[in-house]
Amino acid sequence: MSSGSDEKPRRVGTLESLRAALASRRLGAVAIQSFASGLPLGLVWIALPAWLTYRGVDIKTVGLFSLSQAPWTFKFLWAPLMDRFSPGFLGRKRSWMIVSQLFLLAGIAFLATQSSAPRVGLVAAIAIFIAFWSASQDIAIDGYAVEVLRPEEMGMAVGARVALYRAAVLLAGAVAITVGQRMGWTFVFVTLALLYLPLAGAVVWSPEPPPVSKPPRTLRDAVFEPLIGIFRKSRALEIIAFLLLYKFGENLATALTRPFLIQKCFSPEDVGLATATIGLIAIIGGTFFGAWTTDRVGLGRALWIFGITQAVGFLGYIVVDRMTPGVPCAGGAAGAISQAMASRLVMYGSVGVENLCQGMANGAFGVLLLRLTQKQFSATQYALFSSVFALGRTLAGPPAGFLVDAIGWTPFFLVSVGASVPGLFLLSRFAPIDAREADLDVEDLEPGRPVTRGRLAAWSALAGVIGWLGAVSISSLLAALKQMRAHPGSRFPFAAELARLLSAHTTSDWLRLIGPAAVGLVVALAAAALIAARRGVAAEPDGSR
Repeated sequence: MSSGSDEKPRRVGTLESLRAALASRRLGAVAIQSFASGLPLGLVWIALPAWLTYRGVDIKTVGLFSLSQAPWTFKFLWAPLMDRFSPGFLGRKRSWMIVSQLFLLAGIAFLATQSSAPRVGLVAAIAIFIAFWSASQDIAIDGYAVEVLRPEEMGMAVGARVALYRAAVLLAGAVAITVGQRMGWTFVFVTLALLYLPLAGAVVWSPEPPPVSKPPRTLRDAVFEPLIGIFRKSRALEIIAFLLLYKFGENLATALTRPFLIQKCFSPEDVGLATATIGLIAIIGGTFFGAWTTDRVGLGRALWIFGITQAVGFLGYIVVDRMTPGVPCAGGAAGAISQAMASRLVMYGSVGVENLCQGMANGAFGVLLLRLTQKQFSATQYALFSSVFALGRTLAGPPAGFLVDAIGWTPFFLVSVGASVPGLFLLSRFAPIDAREADLDVEDLEPGRPVTRGRLAAWSALAGVIGWLGAVSISSLLAALKQMRAHPGSRFPFAAELARLLSAHTTSDWLRLIGPAAVGLVVALAAAALIAARRGVAAEPDGSR
């Protein structure tokens, strides 16, 4: 037959694809919203600690401001509310963006009242307030991107989002510190707050996504159905493990980049130029290239190509290790030896290559997250997927220092290559190495023998307790490892750290307990969703519904 329906669709060329993406109002809206997303992060993580230090606040008190990252870590807990409810004056996600930005404007502007003589307790409360509404804005922005972008726009969108997000972090962080010291912090806070007026205008200008089929009608559906939608897929557990492990080797190798360069006797100026300038440019360029290439070669091939590339992209640090001395700078006395120009150039190149490889993998991975997320649960599922990814980065950091101390830098980087293998093995389960696309739309499993609601509740409660115990144990283990590094030769204080965690007294102690509680809750919900998706739920034996 020669009917028109049998003809293959015309393949869109590279230049034509770029022109279409750059002319897209949807792509422009998503990129601008990512700039709005990065401003609060740069302010809370970079500018506020520096501002308080300049005002003479004790460094231990300043260190407690790291607790303000909690809302970004646990944003998935209230993401279902933003899938279920809408303020109503615009579409669901755009309305939540406007609400979040109004609160961010108010919170950042209120900081201006503390610029001359900050009250630390009040500043801490404002920082957590800003972090909460920033995380809420992120939920809405990520959900909007999932709903509004077309498949052919996702690659360009990932690169644009990363570039403008990092530009905003730099503006609200490093640039704000420089301007604040010269022109006053009141000017900085007021200016950053007022930026949300045009950014809110950009939200109003942004196109409304197509209507989502079957949006959650109840809060229960908004919480439970996204998890069931994930676990109903036959390869759900493998995909979740892949999200956790795909970048584990690279995260392990680069967890101590700055301490490594300092121990290798590079000056602070060299370290800053390499990591903050060369590295930033390379990772943004790599993300653009990786996301764009994903559209051209297919998601499966891109994940393989850039997964292998990132697994070896940090091996240039071995050359740096062999070219540079370990003493007397191994103790951190930067500048004790002036490195030769050849060593400095090799270091610059190694940092640039590593960040380029990292960025390319980030680009492909970002497209994967967008494609994995179901539009009707865009806020909740994207928040969950991104939290799983962030967990892998968190878990890679603590063991890095002990590995380096035990085996040295060169073997450490080689071990990191091996740590990349499990992620690539899991990739092969849903994206064979010769496949163009990843098989994400796998068939739903047929439910097995149903379980009663009572049994479902009992199993999920047991899983929640196990998850809580595991999180408490890991938190205590990491704290004990930190104490051992700080006091070499001391006994392993796991029991003492466990007792300190469970007998909370201070505000920071109670905040440390939030993490295990959140983990226990998520594990319980995930277990319930997994059982319901794989087995189904039946009525109680007495026939009650």
